[in-house]
Amino acid sequence: MAEIVKHWYVLRAIGGKEKKAKEALDAEILRNGMSDIVSPAIVPVEHVYQQRNGKKVMKEKILFSGYVFVEAALDKEAEYIISNVPNIIDFLRDKKNNPEPMRAAEVARMIGKADELGDETADVEVPYVVGETVKVTDGPFNGFSGEIEGVNAEKKTLSVMVKIFGRKTPLELGYLQVEKE
Repeated sequence: MAEIVKHWYVLRAIGGKEKKAKEALDAEILRNGMSDIVSPAIVPVEHVYQQRNGKKVMKEKILFSGYVFVEAALDKEAEYIISNVPNIIDFLRDKKNNPEPMRAAEVARMIGKADELGDETADVEVPYVVGETVKVTDGPFNGFSGEIEGVNAEKKTLSVMVKIFGRKTPLELGYLQVEKE
């Protein structure tokens, strides 16, 4: 049997419904037994940290709003099924009205950017140094200030010495539980 050659395609989706479109598309691929010619869809996201009610909250932000990416060996049947998935508008098409595959450089950039952002969130670099004063922003010691006694970059934690009722008390806190004073 000949090897199936797949290309990446861009699907236009209803804005704000990219994830639902991806889920519906993946379910339709499984339901129609097309897993060998259509790979699961991708919606690249980045993780953004926001301050809400005094706490740092991680939120996913869609990189390419209104678009879903799919790798497929497209034939007329697969094109029809994919085009008629809820929340999918249509393929991005060329001048001859055929689904236009992405160029290799575009695919590398899209996948590379998604991987790069995934790596960035895994390595949240917060430059804390021993001896620096920080304020606790989360947990039962919220509002207390203390001095950094140690930094564990692997666990992303800090050993902070906080004065409570006149006594120094050691705390182990995550990078996101403190802020510089």
